[in-house]
Amino acid sequence: MSETPFIITIDTEGDDLWARPREITTRNAEYLPRFQSLCERFRFKPVYLTNYEMAVSDAFVEFGRDVLARGAGEIGMHLHAWNSPPLHPLTDNDFRYQPYLTEYPDHVMKGKIRFLTRLLEDRFGQQMVSHRAGRWALDGRYAAMLLDEGYRVDCSVTPGVDWRRSPGDPNGNGGSDYKHFPDRPYFLDPSDIAVPASGGLLEVPVTIRPSNLYRNAPLAYRIRLVRRFANKVSPGLRWLCPGQSDLDSMLQVTGEAKAQGADHLEFMLHSSELMPGGSRKFRDASAIERLYEDLEILFENLSTYCSGMTLKEFRSRFMKAPSQSASITQDDRLPNQVANPEMARS
Repeated sequence: MSETPFIITIDTEGDDLWARPREITTRNAEYLPRFQSLCERFRFKPVYLTNYEMAVSDAFVEFGRDVLARGAGEIGMHLHAWNSPPLHPLTDNDFRYQPYLTEYPDHVMKGKIRFLTRLLEDRFGQQMVSHRAGRWALDGRYAAMLLDEGYRVDCSVTPGVDWRRSPGDPNGNGGSDYKHFPDRPYFLDPSDIAVPASGGLLEVPVTIRPSNLYRNAPLAYRIRLVRRFANKVSPGLRWLCPGQSDLDSMLQVTGEAKAQGADHLEFMLHSSELMPGGSRKFRDASAIERLYEDLEILFENLSTYCSGMTLKEFRSRFMKAPSQSASITQDDRLPNQVANPEMARS
């Protein structure tokens, strides 16, 4: 039996952006070598999806260049519209509201995508081909612009999750609604990014699986008074993400995916979650040590049947096996759940 591709994606960004700081620091770059060493021990290759403040951080650039030189990972793009040049105020306090890129006019979107792409390519000496949208917000215009700039892989889709109640611009409509999107890799059609196409931008969704309770009683997670109790009994959607799910849930997710012959497994984490105090969940050194204990167990388990690869490598593999992009059935689309607003902050 062939090994399951395992893709580690790191939203590489400033410290504790959930606090919505006006002055953004990047001390978390100092904590990335430990995580990189852990990944390399299991022959996994992280993809560092990098935003503006990290692209201008000399500490991160030195680290990233070394990773690239050794073929030990990949650098991609991750765009936070509110602080990524060229600046274009959209609200009366963009650092407070953190508006989505998709809420800006087309010409502003294009300018921001082009600027950060060129900056990353200049800093790292490689073409950017992989991307994740800031705050998970992707639409057809954005996808078409990415293709125009040479991107070939995206990983913004969170299957089954509806971000519309996570506001950006107070006068906007919130984030993207992925409740009817596939959970398998597919080439997306910019005219309808939920629909598979024959080629172009490959979408590699984050690994998210519904619990049994969620599958059998999805309405329990849509009614406000019931949702909190239901999530205590059994979290509705389980992410392959320590910021969203505990170790047991992640092991259940990966076990189910293995049993069902998943085309891939995609893990995600924020770079600041690897630093004490860099996030709300991992507030101190003891929380970080517990995180690493969980990562050791998770990665050890995955190493027995997974093959680590970058998004760029996964696209090459996918291109050689076009049958994997066969028609998406209804079973590949998850019932929706209202998103946790905190996950939409970065």
